[in-house]
Amino acid sequence: MRAEELRQLYYLNREIEQDQKRLNEIETAAAGTTVSITGLPHIKYTSDKTALAADIADIKELIEAKKRLCIAEYKRLMRYISSLDDSFMRQLLTFRYVNGFTWVQVAMHIGGGNTDDSVRKAHKRFLEKEALSHLND
Repeated sequence: MRAEELRQLYYLNREIEQDQKRLNEIETAAAGTTVSITGLPHIKYTSDKTALAADIADIKELIEAKKRLCIAEYKRLMRYISSLDDSFMRQLLTFRYVNGFTWVQVAMHIGGGNTDDSVRKAHKRFLEKEALSHLND
């Protein structure tokens, strides 16, 4: 599995957070308070109630769809990580890609005198080895 594939869960979660923020802004506008909506030109979002309700429904549907994608991605990622023989690498990949930890946090949780640089390099070597093994298949 490539690093880009491993990162998908992280990025899906960030998208959901952004969509949730946008939903909160529109719901605030629907409550009668004018508010600037992120991602729109510098205008106040004070549309009619019907349009606001439709926007809210659309964003909620989008969030739910991304949550379903997140669950599928989580399962795919966990199946991959669970299939690895190396306990150290299973922990490293789980902390990094499932928990979304920084390299410093990964090293701290793994312990054993590992540093952020050592776990990052181990990760890099592992991915390079995986890429080579797939080329030889």
